[in-house]
Amino acid sequence: MSVPQRTKRWGRVLALTGMLVSMAAATLTPTAANASDKPGDVAREVSLRVATFNIHHGAGPDDVLDLEHVAKVIETMRADVVGLQEVDRHWGERSDFVDQAAWLADRLDMRVVYGANLDLDPAEPGQERRQYGTAILSRYPITSWSNTYLPKFDDHEQRGLLVANLRVRGVPVRFANTHLQHNDNLEREVQAAKIVELLGDNPTRTILTGDLNAVPGTPEISILTDVFNDTWELAGEGDGYTYPAENPDRRIDYVLTSRDIDVHHAEVVNADASDHRPYFADITIKRFVK
Repeated sequence: MSVPQRTKRWGRVLALTGMLVSMAAATLTPTAANASDKPGDVAREVSLRVATFNIHHGAGPDDVLDLEHVAKVIETMRADVVGLQEVDRHWGERSDFVDQAAWLADRLDMRVVYGANLDLDPAEPGQERRQYGTAILSRYPITSWSNTYLPKFDDHEQRGLLVANLRVRGVPVRFANTHLQHNDNLEREVQAAKIVELLGDNPTRTILTGDLNAVPGTPEISILTDVFNDTWELAGEGDGYTYPAENPDRRIDYVLTSRDIDVHHAEVVNADASDHRPYFADITIKRFVK
């Protein structure tokens, strides 16, 4: 009897995943924010604008650092929660050794958590550690968070899955953010399978954002869309291309949602604050899931 293609793919991916070790590390940057979650403020359903944005450590296509430009683009989107990739934290001269996650959170009056996937010794004794990774900005309270290292091959860059548990007017919402390997499709498959293992194969009230470095229909994306809805497929118009920012010709940035979430609108923003264009989706999440 022939084995279904999906089963073959999962067998191969899960076998590889079992050979690799996943670790956890995360950094929390405390900030203030103006969204409230007061006792008694409980909704039957909540509407959110959620977004993904690879900020290229604050540099545009011209490779000139301008974090204020990034902030203005996020501000214009009016997103409630944003997953950011390629975020520096005291990394080096290219970003003026700034804690970019904390700077953006303060500038936008949002809460933030940061996942350090690269964590190096300080450039000079007594200085902060040099970190590079992902961040989640939220207008709503973050009740808990984690950053889990994803499997990697050889000496490839370490990637991670940053997860923040939010409380939105009494409704629990799980927001995850990632950035998959850019130059190895099989490694991305293994990383995608690990994400499904971490988030579950039947998740609820869950959003997954990220630069997945793969176009729709590839095996690594199919692993995720077997479990999650692709918001662009449900509510976007046109090709949805996000990269490169100046003249995009592919869709590699995603906002995925669990099956219980309603998706109303999806839009790629024409902006040149990074080498990627940001992308947001308007969604509704029910408090009670059948």
